[in-house]
This record gives sequence, structure tokens and C-alpha cells, in this order.
Amino acid sequence: MTLAVSAMLASTAPAWAQTELNIATVNNGDMIRMQKLTDDFTSKNPDIKLNWVTMEENILRQRVTTDIATKGGQYDILTIGLYETPIWARQGWLVALENLGDDYDAEDILPAIREAISIDGKMYGAPFYGESSMVLYRTDLFEDAGLTMPEAPTWDFIADAARKITDRSIDLNGICLRGKAGWSENIAFITAMSNSFGARWFDEDWQPEFNGPEWKNTLQFYVDLMQDAGPPGAASNGFNENLALFQQGKCGIWIDATVAAGFVTDPKDSIVADKVGFALAPDNGLGKRSNWLGSWNLAIPAGSQKIEAAEKFLSWATSKHYTELVAASEGWANVPPGTRISLYENPEYLEAAPFAKLTLDSMNAADPINPTVKPVPYVGVYFVAIPEFQGLGTIVGQLFSAALAGQSTVDEALAQAQEVSVREMTRGGYIK
Repeated sequence: MTLAVSAMLASTAPAWAQTELNIATVNNGDMIRMQKLTDDFTSKNPDIKLNWVTMEENILRQRVTTDIATKGGQYDILTIGLYETPIWARQGWLVALENLGDDYDAEDILPAIREAISIDGKMYGAPFYGESSMVLYRTDLFEDAGLTMPEAPTWDFIADAARKITDRSIDLNGICLRGKAGWSENIAFITAMSNSFGARWFDEDWQPEFNGPEWKNTLQFYVDLMQDAGPPGAASNGFNENLALFQQGKCGIWIDATVAAGFVTDPKDSIVADKVGFALAPDNGLGKRSNWLGSWNLAIPAGSQKIEAAEKFLSWATSKHYTELVAASEGWANVPPGTRISLYENPEYLEAAPFAKLTLDSMNAADPINPTVKPVPYVGVYFVAIPEFQGLGTIVGQLFSAALAGQSTVDEALAQAQEVSVREMTRGGYIK
């Protein structure tokens, strides 16, 4: 063959092509860390290129919902929660994850999480981390104030302590709680809180209950506490904003996701890393605590043309190997928590993470089937597992955030929440 013919054949040969995966994810610390560690994946899978689309939580949920509902095909991998996973799976919007590899060990996933993301025994999401909620507090401030945090505090104790340790003169807020409007921001927290006050979104006949005394007690307690001991502009603060405040030493108490424990005890980011204690989410003596059950999961939209490549990435990102990779890079206390049984049997992790047992106990105590004091027709601890909840929860979240900001009264917010809930539930056919 002549050199000219060889050159011609070489020029017309198809170029080697990579499979590109567009990954929609949330802008929290664990997901940002994962992006920094993906060289481990791409070095073993050079035929796969990862494109990250990182968004604030409210925006992420809105965009992935729109994309999958309209079959837009913008993303190959979605980051979704316990709320979306089973609902979207039943609607045929997600791929059943049956090819994650022989060494994936799905049976090692905590039963509460695995069951929540499965339909008929098939997983439709790969859990990246799982969580409940807990109290995180400044041990030095409690000692200075002569306070001792109980392992299982009440809301009255939390409120009293928060007011006592507040010091506006040095920008020290007694407590930081979610105020940012969103069904997965302030509504997630306030719904879990309301469970401990005896409230429920709907009675057994799907009638909304925002006009009842339990909801009035919940929201009034929350607003009064935040006005007395919370940070300025609290109606704009979600998980990330409160995390930053706590790490900067500006919060005495923070009640939020257990996953936060690793971030507030990391001396690289937190100036109070050696002054943090933990306790169970508060209760009101009614038999229910304010702890929730949640997880961030990686899922593949149905109809994807890149299922094989996407499954490879999901398997890597939620594997035992990835946990060890984070441990080697960042330390055992910073590995993604709340998904695998083996992590809570690992002595290295238990030694490095003083919050590990409390996290596991809180997750195991959450009961999505019976989340409230009174019986309810729905499943879900900090959400109601019906398709309408995403839109309804967003509207109610805006009403509650406005009450926190002083733009309306608690009574006005609850009356409007009742009105919009009755309308939406009637439109959805739940009530006549």
C-alpha cells in the first residue's frame, strides 16, 4: 500500500468518540467533593466524559422535574431525593438499576433507604448519602451559660437555651433554622417539626389541617423563636446558608440534616470544629421527634440512550470504593454517611465520627409510614408522597417564609395555606 493511500484511509477513519454524560446535581459540599474526585472514575473509563450542571437545591429540583416530565433529555443522570424517586419510578420516568456490577452489594444499603427508593424490589435510585436530622450545638456556649444539652431535648429546652445564649452585640445567634422558601427547604424542616407538635398536612380524608391548633402552635413557636434568637434575614437562609453561619461561629444551635455533622467538625472549614456537640432532634412529649429520613440519589431518566455509561458512573459514585476514596483524601469523618450498613460497622469511621451512632439511631427512628401523632393517609416524614406536593409545598413554603420575614402574620399565613391546600386537593380529586 502506498503512503498516499494509507494517509487517505487514515483521514477517513472515524474518530474515537467519548460518551458524554450530563449530570444535574446540587451545590452541597458532598457533591462538590465528588466532582473533585472523578479523575478516579475517568481514568478507568476514558471513553466517558462527565459534564456537571451544579445548581442550588430549589433550582435543581425545578429543572430536573421539568426536564423529566417533558422528556427533554437535557440530563443523563439526575440527583433526586426520596420524594421524587418512587413517584417518578411509578410513572415510568426512571430506569430500574439492575446492572450496577457484581461487587456493588445493594444488600449493604440501609434497609430504610433501600426500601424507599425501590419498587417491587428494584432500585430506581443509587443513594449517594442518607440523612436524618439532629441538633448541633456549641458546647463552649452551653458551658459558659451553665446549660447541659440532654441527649433527647424538648422544644421548650431548645427555645430557652437559644434565647439565653443569643448575643446580638457579637453577632451570635442562639439558633439557626431553615427559613428559605421551598418544599425541600423550610417546608422540610417545618413539616418535621410539626410532626412533633401533633400537626399533620391532611386528615384521614385528605382534608387540610392548617386551620387547626397544632399548626398554629408549630408556626407561632417557630416564628417567635427565630425572631428572638435567629439571625437577621433568616427568611433567606437554607441549609447552605445556615451551615456557613455555624462554621463561622455565628450560631449557638442549629437543627438540620445529620450530614452537616462532618462539615461543622472539619477544622479546614469550621472555626468551631472542636466545640460541637450533638443531640437527637427535639420533641414535645407527644411520641414523635422532629427527625426526618432523606437521601440524595443518582438516577437515570427512562428513554436515555446512555444507560450503560450512566450505570457505570452511578456504581462508582455510590460504591464502597468511593467511600474509601473520600476517606483517603479527606478523612473518614467526611465520607458520605447514611447509606451503607458496613460504614456503621467500620471501627475507623466510628472512631473518627462521634456523630455516627446518633445519625444511625435518628435514621432508624424515622417512620415514613406513620410520621405523625394522629393517623394520616400519606407516606413521608418531611413531605407528603403525592405528585401534587411539590407545587403545593412550594406555595406553602412561600407563605411561611413571608410570616417569618414579618410580611404577614402567622394566622394569615395559615389561613392562606389552608385555602390553597383545599383548592389543590380538590383539583387533584382527593377531596370532593
